[in-house]
Formats: sequence, structure tokens, C-alpha cells
Amino acid sequence: MKTLRHLLVQLFHALQSHERVFTLVAAFFIGILTGYAGLAFQRLIQAFHDLSGWLPVAAEWLTPWQWPGIVVAPMLGGLIVGPLIWRFAPEAKGHGVPEVMAAVITKGGFIRPRVVLVKSLASAITIGSGGSVGREGPIVQIGATIGSTLGYLLHLPPRTMRTFVACGAAGGIAATFNAPIAGALFAVEIILGDFGFIQLGPIITSAVTATVVSRAVVGNFSAFEVPDYHLVNPFELIPYIGLGLLCGVVAVIFIRLLDKMEWLFERKIRIHDALKPALGGLAIGLIGLQFPEIFGVGYEAVNAALHGNIALELMALLVLVKLVATTITLASGGSGGIFAPSLFLGAMTGGTVGKAVNTFFPAWSAASGAYALVGMAAMVGATTQAPITAIVIIFELTNDYKIILPLMISTIVAVLTASTLWRDSIYTHKLRRKGIDMESGPDANVLKKVRVRDVMRAEFDRVPRDLPFNFLLDQLLQSARSHLPVVRPDGTILGVISRTIAQKFLKHRSLLRDVVIAGDVQITDFPVLLPGDNLNQAMLRFNESGLREMYVLQDLSSRKLVGMVRKGDLMDAYYREIVKQSSGESFAYSINHPHRLEPVKVMDGYGIIELESPHFFAGKLLRELDLRNKYGVNVLAIKRQVTDGGESNTKVWLPESSDRLEDGDVLVLMGRTEKLENLDTNW
Repeated sequence: MKTLRHLLVQLFHALQSHERVFTLVAAFFIGILTGYAGLAFQRLIQAFHDLSGWLPVAAEWLTPWQWPGIVVAPMLGGLIVGPLIWRFAPEAKGHGVPEVMAAVITKGGFIRPRVVLVKSLASAITIGSGGSVGREGPIVQIGATIGSTLGYLLHLPPRTMRTFVACGAAGGIAATFNAPIAGALFAVEIILGDFGFIQLGPIITSAVTATVVSRAVVGNFSAFEVPDYHLVNPFELIPYIGLGLLCGVVAVIFIRLLDKMEWLFERKIRIHDALKPALGGLAIGLIGLQFPEIFGVGYEAVNAALHGNIALELMALLVLVKLVATTITLASGGSGGIFAPSLFLGAMTGGTVGKAVNTFFPAWSAASGAYALVGMAAMVGATTQAPITAIVIIFELTNDYKIILPLMISTIVAVLTASTLWRDSIYTHKLRRKGIDMESGPDANVLKKVRVRDVMRAEFDRVPRDLPFNFLLDQLLQSARSHLPVVRPDGTILGVISRTIAQKFLKHRSLLRDVVIAGDVQITDFPVLLPGDNLNQAMLRFNESGLREMYVLQDLSSRKLVGMVRKGDLMDAYYREIVKQSSGESFAYSINHPHRLEPVKVMDGYGIIELESPHFFAGKLLRELDLRNKYGVNVLAIKRQVTDGGESNTKVWLPESSDRLEDGDVLVLMGRTEKLENLDTNW
């Protein structure tokens, strides 16, 4: 047994030394796990759907009507889902994809393993009980969590973790739609935003593997029953362009309405968050009495639209009703995706346009189902702003080039329309509300996480307004600051004085000493910061002004001076956040576990290790130990067991050179791998 284990460990290390091979092998296993997870999730949805289906029957048995059971089903689902998400995994709330994107951007791809279970149950209950959401967003988050968990267990660096997360997301989409290419494109176009080969190879491997697993269990199915369509007349491209414009407008309405509905439930509805999904479920139940098509993923209604079996008036009305139902479900705290609702909205919008075109131009227009099919791609592309994924998904559903021209035209027009009217996709808008900007790059997002109050200095030089020029000159010459603030006794800032004043009037010192005071040479128009400003805003202000330091006011009305920030402080904070986000991410996952005795690779030739500090380090300052010069390592963090109120907890912080070590402290160190491996014996 020990020999087998030793061989497996050796094989694992051999694979790790060949990064591309190792990643492809891991992607294969992620695809298998995600494929089976997707199948299990669909069975779970069906189980809860069947269970909630008994409620109308029970209601009819207890009363003369079925409608109480129809109304109560989604409300009961909300009563279960609310406390489940609130207590165990708040990130399982909503449609899931923005949370995966945020994990990739801000956490190095780390997603808590418990999300698999909580998201599966919460989404299955929401959808099965009638919530007007889709299953694709949840399976993306479930698959991404599987990839993240595997990377966590293998102690992989953030760049590999991000690839594993994308592999899981790709496998989820591929297994759900039986569309491996679309699954891979979804991961690179939306989750990563990077079409590099290093990421694309493992992602395609995972997507194909998940599809093979799905086909092996349930067959080579298609998510929709798609009839044969073709372009009847070249002039038909004109209404397809109109369809693209309309889908772009509806997509923006969808994004804005979801935003407003989330604001309503967060700010105006004053009940506990755990109870809000039940309120949303009650609303969905009441809407569903008149429009049962909005319950669940709505694929039956989509198939009916594809076959032209829904009246024009009903399809037009269902667009509005579905918008309201989906935004209520998500905003109230339900768990589910926006992919299926987008397909639903696209099918109904396209079907409406198709029926209208058929009415006026029956001789040179295809059946309304063709427009419904094209509308599905256009709506998905416009809401997600991922046109390639949208086009490929519909193409893989049809396996027919005949519809590809109107498909591409409508989708591109829809995406251009939506991006012109509203800058964000339905995913990135939610991220922007959290302070994460996909377009500004990682540097700005790192700086947005930290506030001015976190880096400002409370102790700094200042001068009173009536300070004579002679004393002012001495203070300016002795100060290391380029500007000094002029303040009233109550701390209100009046202006700033530049050090150039001292240099300019130095030769006139004897003439001005009894004539000029600080208030006479102060500058009253100067940029300031507020404690709540983020460091990205502060950096922009520094760059615009060319100053080396800036002063922080409590607020603009009182103008009370509360702090000072140097430009160098921003850079120090930036580098600290980069350490936490890149190198630090590698040990953050095991922060509450016993320290590791083997280095974890974070980049070529470098690693991270956690070691208990030697006894002779106790009582010494980090600057005294000079670990960088003596041992070639940098201290990324210090972990210390502290007792608070009788409970023992682990305190973790980024160190300062003035920190004094205590016996039992654990040091998180980064350096060259060969130095880390011998570190325990060298000190």
C-alpha cells in the first residue's frame, strides 16, 4: 500500500513538472466531475419540480381549487432557499456567473467548496418550485467551484486556479446544452476574457469531456427541438436587422430592471434577507396563475415558439411578464441563472417579430420559429455582450449553416445596440456595483479595494494662519513635505503653502518677517481627498495635480482636516494588495489550517512556505532579523494564535518592519524554491 502511494506521489510530482500536460490531465477530470454534477443537478431540479407539483393536487383535495397550491409552491421554495443561502453561502444568491468572475479577478479563482452543495440545493429548489430563472448560471458556478476545489486541494498557484475555474464553467455549459465548443468559448469570452492557448487547451478538454459524459448517460440530445430553417429571401435580412435592434433594447431593459429590482429589495423592503425569497416566490406564484409559461426555465414555451405554436399577442406579453418575473426571483434572493431567461426573452421577441413579418410579407419570409431561433442568440449576445458564444450555441443546437447569416447579423446588431445604450453586460454591471471593473484592468481593481482612510497618516506638520513669515520659512525648510496645510484652531483647513514659497522669498526673509503671515501666501484652490475615496480615485487625482502629498478632509462641507496621504503610500498599499492577490492567494486558502512544510510553487523558481518561527526570533523586530539579506526570503504574512473572550483564533496580518515576533508565530515566506527547502535547517 505504501509503495503504491509512493508511486502515485511520484507520478503526481512528475506531472506537475510538465505544466501543460498536468493541466490537460486535470481538465479531463474536471470535465468528468462537472459532467456528472450537471446531470445530478438536473435530476435534483426534476425531483423538486415533481415534489412541488403535488401542492396543487393537495390544494384541490383540501379546497375546491388548485390555485392556492400554485401560488404557495414558489413561496415555500423561497422560505427554504432564503435561510439556506443566508446561513451557509451568501455567494450562492443570484445567477452565479458574476460571483465566478469576481473570484477569478479578486481571489485568484478561489471559491469555497461548500458552494457546490448550497448552490445545487438552492437553485434546484428555486427552479423546481417555479422560480423564473435558468439552470445554466448555477451549473457554471457549480462547475467553477469543482475546478477551484481541485486546485485548492492540489495547492496550485492562482494562475492555474483561474484556468481550473474556467474549465469547470466550460464543462457546465457544455454538458447543459450538449455544446462543447460553446462551453469553451463561454469560459474564455466571459469568465476569463482571454483567448490564450494555454487556457484554451484545458478548457476545451474539460468541455468536450463533460459533453461526452452527458451524452453517455442521457444520449446525444438537444436542449431544444429545432425544426429545419433557411433564409427564404435576401430581403428578409432587413427584418432580421430590426430584430437585432429590438433584442438590444430589450436586453438593456432586462439589465436595468434587474438593477432597479435589486435596489428595491435591498433598500426599500425592510424584512430579513432570509425571508425575501419567500416574498419573491409569492409574487411569482401570483403571476404564474395567469402566465404559467414563466415558471422554471421555460423551455416548453421556447420550444412552442420555435414551432410557431404561440399567438403573437401572447408572445409579446410574455416578454414583459418574463422580465418582471425573472428580476423579482433574482432580486429577492432566489438562486438561478439568466441564460435561460435570455433565451426565453429572445424566443418570444423573435417569435413576435416573425409573426408580424409573416402577416405582412408571407411570400418572402420564413416561419416565425426562424425568427425565434435567431432572437435567442441575439438576446443572449446582447445581455452577456458575448456574441461569439451566443452564435456558436445556437449553431451547435441546429448543426445547420442555413440560418447562420441572419443569426450573425441579428446578434451583432443586438450587441452593438445594447453596448451603445448601456456600457455593461448583465454580468459586469453587477461586478461594477461591487467596485470591480472588468475593463480597467487588475491594477485599478486592486486600488479600488482599499480606501484612503486605510492608508492616511494622522500625524503631520501643519501651520496656523497667523504664523509670521520668518517662522513659516523655517518650518517649510525643515519639513520633508512639499506643501503644508494652513489650519484654524478647530482643525478646519484654509489652504496650503508650497515649499517653493520658501525658496522664492528666502533672500527677502528680513524684509518680510514682520509683514507677511502664513494666511497671506496660502493657496486656497487645491485638490483634496475624502476618507471614503478609493485609492484608484486618489491615484488619478495625484496624477492630475502632480502633487506628492494630498490632505484628507472629514467632508467637503466642514473641511475639517483629518489626515494626509503621500503618493508613495498609495504605491505601498498597491504592492501589498498585489502580494495578497497573487502570491498571497496561494496561502490564503489554507490560512486556518496547520502550516505546510513543503513550498508551494507560485511562479518559475519561486514558492511560498509556512514555517513556525524559531524560538530565538521571539522578542525581535523584523528589521533586526533582516531575513531578506540573511536567508533570501520575504515575509508575506504573520499568523498568531490569540485569545479573545476565552476563544482562541488565528490572527493574520501583513507585516511591518517594526512588528515584534512572539514565540509560536508562524511566518508565511516567499523566496526561491531551493532556499525555502533548506530554510528549516539553516536557521
